[in-house]
Amino acid sequence: MIKYLLKCQNKHEFESWFADSKEFEKLRKKNLIDCIFCQSKNISKSIMSPNINSRKKISDKINNKEFNKIKKDLLKLRKFIEKNFEFVGDRFAKEVREVHYNNKKGKNFYGTVSREEKLELEEEGIDLVSVPWPKNKEN
Repeated sequence: MIKYLLKCQNKHEFESWFADSKEFEKLRKKNLIDCIFCQSKNISKSIMSPNINSRKKISDKINNKEFNKIKKDLLKLRKFIEKNFEFVGDRFAKEVREVHYNNKKGKNFYGTVSREEKLELEEEGIDLVSVPWPKNKEN
């Protein structure tokens, strides 16, 4: 797959995906590509720089020392939570509502929620914190 920045005769620019450059040319010649703004069929490719990611470039951007420190801190946080909080699993939304609406105190727990449950809780004014959960060395 390849993404092109396209331009119509009216200078509207938009992006579109094609199987390859030959597919783009074939569709353009058959007038099957039109501008999403004005429906012009006079379409050309605009200048576009390729997006090439290599593992080396990505790893160069990540400071391994900083990454390892963050991971170590997250593992400490995970151990603290597991030691001091009760895991309630997918009952988390139910448990947090009970605490919120009944003003219960002193109960520490953690668990999981679906994206929909998280949005519902936020709409109800219940703030949640998502913690990245790195794997323990034992896992």
